[in-house]
Amino acid sequence: MKRQEKESKHRILILGASGFLGGAIYKELCSYFKTFGTYNTSNKQYEKNKHLFQYNIEEEDVYEILEIVKPTIIISALRGDFSAQLVAHQHLAEYVFTNKIKLIFISSANVFDAYSKYPSYETDKTLSNSIYGHFKIKIENMLLRMPKKQVAILRLPMVFGAQSPRILEIQEHIKEKEPIEVFPNLIMNVTNDLKVTQQIHYIINRNKSGIFHLGSSDLVHHDDFIKETVDAFELNNKKVTYKNVYTTNDNRYLAVLPKYNLLPKHLQLVSQQILSELKL
Repeated sequence: MKRQEKESKHRILILGASGFLGGAIYKELCSYFKTFGTYNTSNKQYEKNKHLFQYNIEEEDVYEILEIVKPTIIISALRGDFSAQLVAHQHLAEYVFTNKIKLIFISSANVFDAYSKYPSYETDKTLSNSIYGHFKIKIENMLLRMPKKQVAILRLPMVFGAQSPRILEIQEHIKEKEPIEVFPNLIMNVTNDLKVTQQIHYIINRNKSGIFHLGSSDLVHHDDFIKETVDAFELNNKKVTYKNVYTTNDNRYLAVLPKYNLLPKHLQLVSQQILSELKL
């Protein structure tokens, strides 16, 4: 009972709670904390939930929701227009700084996508060739100027899970008899929604801050992992075809490995665990 009381002192606001990852985080935390979230598209189920607020990032200021919820922790799992997100995060940063609360930002391995020769660690310099990676770096740099204790940046590799957009897309391709794109030269690490949400719960409980690399401790080739994923779902009873995509002749890495901010053993994972959980 004491644990419940201790945890529930937080008021948590998840921006993007209707998305795949935001929804998983909401489910993980709502039994332990006063948890609120935002959604974009009208939905009767969301409208009935008094803890969820409709928020259109391109038309509305996040400030109104912050004033209603008065969160002690904000988790940003936002998606949508990049320039609107930048403005929203500027406002979030000001609010977090002024109210001495905490922001947990979901970032991406793509902040390192210009470095292809090796995996990336927490203190490595960010550099990206992609628009998405550039955008994540801009927000990271904004947050890294804030007091360290007020910010946690979580860099994620590809996220899988039974209802993840990637898995749904693979299932759709198989159903439509379309080839599944694989990148034979891409070496990466992976994670899933179940592990990420447990890791976030731990980071909140232990009041952790800084940069976290939340991928599997092992590396996999993209094509091998996708083919094993198809096998795990037993989706291969239909004829599955693959389209090899080569962006380079050499192996390239897109992997975020932890070296400094290590979580306890039970919160670390290897790629085979993700495949095992997909089979359940």
